[in-house]
Amino acid sequence: MDAFYFRDSADPDLFHPTELTRGPWSPDAQHGGAPSALLGHVIERCEPRPEFRVGRIAVEMLGPVPIAPLRAETRVTRAEARVPGSGRTVELVEATLSSAQGPVLKANAWRLRQSELDVPAEVLPTGTKPGPDTVTQRPDHAFPSSQPVGFHTGVEYRFVSGAFQTPGPAVCWIRLRYPIVAGTSSSPVERTLAAADFGNGVSSVLPWGRYFFINTDLTVTLHREPVGDWVCLDAVTYPERSGVGLAESRLFDEQGPIGRGTQTLLLGTR
Repeated sequence: MDAFYFRDSADPDLFHPTELTRGPWSPDAQHGGAPSALLGHVIERCEPRPEFRVGRIAVEMLGPVPIAPLRAETRVTRAEARVPGSGRTVELVEATLSSAQGPVLKANAWRLRQSELDVPAEVLPTGTKPGPDTVTQRPDHAFPSSQPVGFHTGVEYRFVSGAFQTPGPAVCWIRLRYPIVAGTSSSPVERTLAAADFGNGVSSVLPWGRYFFINTDLTVTLHREPVGDWVCLDAVTYPERSGVGLAESRLFDEQGPIGRGTQTLLLGTR
């Protein structure tokens, strides 16, 4: 296994997951970060335009994603000019991943036309986090899973603060050990989606052995395209006794802020 998915040799819209996609809640289901990144992969390849980039992706998780072949469907559903006389400036792309039983994930992505603006330096987002090379790993940084192979083994973690089994906010650098799709290089969008889906895991406030905190969605907004392999999450979880929660992550690369990630959480006891 040297990738999370392999594209079918006879059907380019069919993707075969490997065991590296396995998640923490069931040995038969994928971690949400893997198919979310796969959606990013197919969205960027849908009628691509070099002057456009993804500004936001909202992924809806329609149910458990089996470790089974997934069919991808994509289309541009809306393209328009938001500034009169400027030509097309925004596009809305829809994508769906389906198993043999039907759709399991869908996403909407806004692609925006880039331009060069004279923006004063003092209003640009600033701030950095201690880099991944400054972090010393500890035993409690390990992902709490009984599975020998899964998404947790296909990803490298480096905690600046917090840990998987230390309740509360955390700052964690994440990078992929393997490409999302075999034979390709994972794009900045793919890497960010894969990392951002760990927000609820790195900042969990409830014990893993007693509770579950499954995200029903993942929304990532990028004001800047990430640079480099590492993505940093400055994450916090907000639980409620109603069983509905929120995980929010400020996203960074080694140069500074890149955007935000949010997840709606279903909370409960095992």
